[in-house]
Amino acid sequence: MIEPEEFPEIESPQMTNISHAEVGNVHAELVRMHQADAETIAAEEVELQQSAAANVKANYVGAHQTAMVMVEAGQLDAHQSAMGMVQAEKASVSGYTGAVVAGSAEIHHGMTGFVAGREVHVTGLRTGILFARHVNGDVTAVLDTRGALIAGLTGGLFAGLMLLLGRILFRRK
Repeated sequence: MIEPEEFPEIESPQMTNISHAEVGNVHAELVRMHQADAETIAAEEVELQQSAAANVKANYVGAHQTAMVMVEAGQLDAHQSAMGMVQAEKASVSGYTGAVVAGSAEIHHGMTGFVAGREVHVTGLRTGILFARHVNGDVTAVLDTRGALIAGLTGGLFAGLMLLLGRILFRRK
């Protein structure tokens, strides 16, 4: 069996610049990455350019053409990026995002599965679920009322048939 390769761990109290490298954990005041990837980044400010990160925690995150799995930030500016889960006080995103939970969210020309926030400003958003007090802009709901009703009925019918089939097949004698 091939053992996984150990990533180097970078720790710096001030500033860390990473280019064309793979690292494990990065802890610094300012982290700049260009065409690199990291497992975990914890910093005051993070700037990512054509990079990837699994877990990012920072007061400010700026990203361009970047992939991130989990982002926890005070402020996030991500453009032409793909993200799994975003939790921020203020988020500005474009690209593909699984979920955005923010106090104030701006989403421009993106596709998001779930958006929740106090104020949501959108331009060309396609979303599955949107929860917000105030929404400004044009939103295309992938799952409208009719679609949700059909999905619920289909799911309930499928679950009922599976339970019935299970009882018939595994009935005790």
